[in-house]
Amino acid sequence: MATDVLRAVTLNIWNRQGPWPQRLPLIRDGLAALEPDVVGLQEVLGFPGMPSQAHEIAEPLGWHVHHVPAWNVGGGLTFGNAILSRHPLLDAQSLPLPSPPGYDTRTAAFARVDAPHGPFPVFVTHLTYQHHMASARCQQVRALTEHLKALASTDGPPPILMGDFNADPDADEMRFLRGLTPLGGESVYFADAWLATAGQAPDAGPGWTYDRRNPYAFRSREPSRRIDYIYVRGPDRHLRGEPLSARVCLNEPVDGVWPSDHFGLFAEIQGATRPHDPF
Repeated sequence: MATDVLRAVTLNIWNRQGPWPQRLPLIRDGLAALEPDVVGLQEVLGFPGMPSQAHEIAEPLGWHVHHVPAWNVGGGLTFGNAILSRHPLLDAQSLPLPSPPGYDTRTAAFARVDAPHGPFPVFVTHLTYQHHMASARCQQVRALTEHLKALASTDGPPPILMGDFNADPDADEMRFLRGLTPLGGESVYFADAWLATAGQAPDAGPGWTYDRRNPYAFRSREPSRRIDYIYVRGPDRHLRGEPLSARVCLNEPVDGVWPSDHFGLFAEIQGATRPHDPF
C-alpha cells in the first residue's frame, strides 16, 4: 500500500435497524478489505455500560476509536458519530453544532490521525436530516468551518471533513463547502472527492449513496441521492490534500443482507508532500 496516500471511508451504519447481527460482519469485513487509514461512522449508538457500535466494529480489527454522542435518546442511549483508525488518534474532541429547537441535536467528532504523513485533522459529522431544514444545515456547515479554522491551520496537513450531510450536491450548504456561495459571510473551499475524481469520468454514474435499489433505503420512499461526502481542504502549496480517487463502496448485498441503508464512500487523498510538475 502506498504510504504517501491517505485512504478514507465514510459510512452511515443505520444504527441497529434491520438485521444488525448479520449486518455487523458485513460492515466490519467490508471496511477491513478497503484497508483505510481512517473511517468516519454516523448513526452510531452508545449504550450504558456497553461498547458502542463503533467499538463493536473496530475491536476485532485492533483499530483506535473516538466515539462522540450527538443526541441523548434517553435511558443512557446515545446516537452520534465516530472516528476509527489503524493509526493512533490524537487531540480527540467533541465539537458542538447548532441544532434547531425540538430536533435531534448534532455534533462533529474530531481527532488528528497520526498517519505516516500526518497528523491529519479529521472531522466526522451527520447533519440534520429533515428535507425542509436546509436553514439548519447551512448553520451547521458554517459552524463546522469555524471549528476547522480553529483546529486545522493552513500550514499543517490538510483537514478531511466527511459524513452524512443529508444534502444534495447542489444544495446551498454543499455549494458553500465547495466555494460556490458565501452563505452571508466569508467563503471557504473544500474539494469534493467524488466530484474531483470519479465524477469527472465520462461514464461516471450519479454516485448515489442513498439508493432505492437498496431495500433498506427504499422503505423510506425517498429519492435516490448523493448525500455522503468526503471533503478535503487541498491541494495545499505542498500538493497535500489532493483527491486522487473516489468510489462508492459497501454497496452490494450478501445473501440478501445489505451492510446498511446507506452505501459507503471511499477516497484516496495525497498525504505526502511532493514537487510541482515541471513546466
